[in-house]
Amino acid sequence: MKINQENTKRIGKLVLIIIVSVMAGMLLHRIAFRAQDSHFHSEGEDVPGAEKKAETWTCSMHPQIKLPKPGKCPICFMDLIPLEDGGNGGGEREVAVSNYAAKLMDIETTEVIRKFVEAEVRLVGKIDYDETRVSYISAWVPGRLDRLFINYTGIPVKKGDHMAEIYSPDLLTAQEELLQAIKVGETLKNSQSEIIRNTARTTVTASQEKLRLLGLTKEQIDEMIRTKVVTDHVTLHAPANGIVIHKNAQEGMYIQTGTRIYTIADLSTIWVQLDAYESDLNWLRYGGNVDFTTETYPGKTFKGTISFIDPLIDLATRTAKVRVIVENPTLELKPGMFVRAIVRPQVAEGGRVMNPALAGKWISPMHPEVVKDGPGSCDVCGMPLVTAESLGYVSESVENAPIVIPVTAALKTGKRAVVYVEVPNKEKPTYEGREVKLGARLGDFYVVASGLKEGENVVTRGAFKLDAELQIHAKPSMMSAASEDASGKDMDHGTMKMENRPQEVPKAFSQQVEAVVQAYFEIQLALSADKTDAGKTSSAALKEKLKGVDMGLLTGDAHMLWMEHLKNLNAATGKLNKAATIKQQREAFYLLSQQLAMTLKTFPIHHPVYQAFCPMAFDNQGAIWLQQSKEVLNPYFGKMMLHCGEIKEVIGAPDNKQEDNHE
Repeated sequence: MKINQENTKRIGKLVLIIIVSVMAGMLLHRIAFRAQDSHFHSEGEDVPGAEKKAETWTCSMHPQIKLPKPGKCPICFMDLIPLEDGGNGGGEREVAVSNYAAKLMDIETTEVIRKFVEAEVRLVGKIDYDETRVSYISAWVPGRLDRLFINYTGIPVKKGDHMAEIYSPDLLTAQEELLQAIKVGETLKNSQSEIIRNTARTTVTASQEKLRLLGLTKEQIDEMIRTKVVTDHVTLHAPANGIVIHKNAQEGMYIQTGTRIYTIADLSTIWVQLDAYESDLNWLRYGGNVDFTTETYPGKTFKGTISFIDPLIDLATRTAKVRVIVENPTLELKPGMFVRAIVRPQVAEGGRVMNPALAGKWISPMHPEVVKDGPGSCDVCGMPLVTAESLGYVSESVENAPIVIPVTAALKTGKRAVVYVEVPNKEKPTYEGREVKLGARLGDFYVVASGLKEGENVVTRGAFKLDAELQIHAKPSMMSAASEDASGKDMDHGTMKMENRPQEVPKAFSQQVEAVVQAYFEIQLALSADKTDAGKTSSAALKEKLKGVDMGLLTGDAHMLWMEHLKNLNAATGKLNKAATIKQQREAFYLLSQQLAMTLKTFPIHHPVYQAFCPMAFDNQGAIWLQQSKEVLNPYFGKMMLHCGEIKEVIGAPDNKQEDNHE
């Protein structure tokens, strides 16, 4: 009995231990489950209010790429971005991203403001004489040039200096007539007839005037009357200060009345004759300020005032002459010097030119240096003054300031311009694609004609990625509207509608681009030699060279820009490949030349490339091309006009300066 009780106690203890063990196991299992569940929640899954990380990663340039984890795009090697549902919200042109995605995209915005900005017009030209300060020494009497006191050009003279001596029988006769008239007058001065006395005096006066018209000075005439000694020579004197720039006669020549002997130019004021293209004329105004430099005085800047703008365009060069008047008291500026000039007009709303210094002023229409506070007449020519407003200037006021955006905010495709505008008061960063109408580019800014309001924020960095985000979520891209011109060509300016700043790229990338340029040169030489088949073969080689450019060597904005340039280069090369006739090849080559010129300015190479221009190409519309040497070899006319054109610019050279090469 006692044994059974002990067994019962043992069994009870065993059961109790088993129950406690089971309960402990269940408790540990629950704790482990909760810990694991907590771990899952910490990863952002299924927890209300927690930001959910993307499970799919894509490329902003290649939205077809979708990977389960972050990394590099297998096509272009850009950093992948998270694919989120946020882009599906909003309107057709809106895209929303999380704060995390916005940081990955490196998006930056800038406020749209009103601001006076400066245009920068670069011109070239040469120094010339001031035509209003050129005087001539001509013969007042027929005769023989017995002596030239100035016997070569370049000599400075002062007003009154003797210049030449002329022997003239007519002068001798006129002097004798004066002496006889004086003698008769002396005889008749006591005459009883007033008429006779007046006639005698009139004859003397007329004889003196005749000698004056023959070139004798009053002092010479008085001396001749006093001494009663006639001379058969007349001395010509300088009418003004200046430099003798032409000697038109030789000693011993027989000349007639009016024969030009010397030309004298006063160089204390000179003209600078500049060539302005049609597209630049809108920024130039009479009375505007001009800064220019010369090769003779590097680093020194001279200033002048626009005094005339030619109302006609030269049909060959498509330029108009702009005359600048410059004070030159030290005579360091000399006619014939080559100059490079810059005009920096301030631009107001509507593209109007503003000059605060001329606000409310009155200007001489012939002499722009004459500026007064009120109406009146010119101190030089006596013409009535005109208002600065009548010359196209506007005064400075906040209302006149144009709406501007940074250049980096605009995505330009053909004839269209697109910006992304930040949508305010949204939980997530939201951006709206908007087509805008742009005015002129002025330095680092575009003037906005319409489409934006003051105070809005535009995306200045990351706009390409936002446009790609639209495409990722099956929304229409702002960059590919139906209205876009497929060619992207602007015949008025001869350039493609895409503007980028020079990028710093690795040397290996530049070398690959140089290979592309060499293939382009083969096409240029083939077309200049009228070889259709060679041009087609070379265009195929160019396409292969483009494939060999490793875009993975680029990062950031440079990578994005190269993608755009590559797309346009491939499109132009494709048209060239499909061209059946040499005429079609030359048309396609023109598009290729425009794009490659812009590409080389954005991605510079280390060898000079010469940009040439032919004003007669395509029915006088003009066209550019690139070549390897300075000798003009025209691909648009070939052997018919092989050397028609001129070198306008050097791309890729260290100094990148214009050539004054007119071959």
